[in-house]
Amino acid sequence: SRELQRFTNEFLQDSTEKYDSRDVERLQSEDALVEGYLTWRLYVVDDALKMIDESLQWRKEFGVNDLTESVIPRWMFETGAVFLHGYDKEGNKLFWFKVKLHVKDPKTVLDKKKYVAFWLERYAKKEPGMPLTVVFDMSDSGISNIDMDFVRYIINCFKVYYPKFLSKMIIVDMPWIMNAAWKIVKTWLGPEAISKLRFASKSEVQTFIGPEYLPAHMGGTDPFKYSYPPLPDDDFQMPLCDNGPVASEDEMESKEADAESKDALESSFSSEVAVNFLEDSLRSEDNDKGETSTKYKGARKPLTTFKGHLLHVSPAEELSFGSVETERKSLIILSNVAKNQVAFKVRTTAPEKYRVKPSSSCCEPGASVDIVVSLHGGSQASPQDRFLIMAAEMENAGSQELALFWKEVPKAKVMEHRLRCHVLEGAKPTGTPLRDAPVEMATSGQQELSMVVSSGGRRTCS
Repeated sequence: SRELQRFTNEFLQDSTEKYDSRDVERLQSEDALVEGYLTWRLYVVDDALKMIDESLQWRKEFGVNDLTESVIPRWMFETGAVFLHGYDKEGNKLFWFKVKLHVKDPKTVLDKKKYVAFWLERYAKKEPGMPLTVVFDMSDSGISNIDMDFVRYIINCFKVYYPKFLSKMIIVDMPWIMNAAWKIVKTWLGPEAISKLRFASKSEVQTFIGPEYLPAHMGGTDPFKYSYPPLPDDDFQMPLCDNGPVASEDEMESKEADAESKDALESSFSSEVAVNFLEDSLRSEDNDKGETSTKYKGARKPLTTFKGHLLHVSPAEELSFGSVETERKSLIILSNVAKNQVAFKVRTTAPEKYRVKPSSSCCEPGASVDIVVSLHGGSQASPQDRFLIMAAEMENAGSQELALFWKEVPKAKVMEHRLRCHVLEGAKPTGTPLRDAPVEMATSGQQELSMVVSSGGRRTCS
């Protein structure tokens, strides 16, 4: 794009010391990244270029691409002062700051900043393009817990380093003594961020977050208690199979391996849907003949693709469901781009609501597998629902049962890709339109992103 060319001319000369080459590569290959900066800066190109420059310098200075659990001091994870857990009513992930657990200390401030960057980067890789809701839980906190430099840094993360990431910032139970401090903070925020600020008492917070994701001290019912290790993550479980739930995951996987590998392989070879030409091949559904059209009748077909190193996954970011009969099924297409057979399994955060077939099988090199995800019974989809696709290369295919393979495969060799759930208009759960929350934000952001993706913007597995 023209903007990228200007950035290259003005900022990339002698930039080897200034930026991490991995960030420059991403900028040049992912249109959605540049688009994010441009829209956040209202298409004022000079502002967007300055913002990209500042972001890339910060990423190099903080070593963001190399931030791992082992780089951050272990005690920081153990405090539970910052973590990702749960969703707001619009389906945005919650980023919690337990303010009473923060103590101002110049010696640890750099590590604390890296710790916040670690969480943001982890989320950016897992759910690219999806906004976050920041919750400052100020229960039992006082002046000694407020480090203005650290607060300014958190704001900069959303203003500069991760554009379009912030859905809203909810300050819960702020003591009156902090009013003066927040007046200063507001001057740093700027108009875009101020419009996303919400002050709430413990009782008012339920306007934004349902009780199932709120702790007991905020009147919620979430049994979650932070502990480390491991890092908290979504609870992905085995979905329903066609005969309802099964006793054990191992048992289910071996049964499915026998019963469905034949089925999956048939669809691999008979599927005429080549991922790169998805949109063309799906233009005329009338031309679909034979078994596949009856088998997947009523399943919503994907138009975007995530290109992973083992599998290409369509759709790239979200499965759509509605309340009418024709909107209760969605199709996931997995295409094997590896040299060997690839084993895969699909997990969901709402196993009681969805049937997934096949939920565990394998795919031959160069072939594709169609997976039908359908709502079970009278279940309704929710923006909080997530799906996880796990894949691993089987180097000695055929000699191993799937259940055994998954037990033995090292975690480092497993590719993971997450899909969100998009609830179609007219099927929104009750109570979602919030009085003063920017409901439009996530959906319009997703539309922009999906337009960028479907018009050729590439997403890579970072």
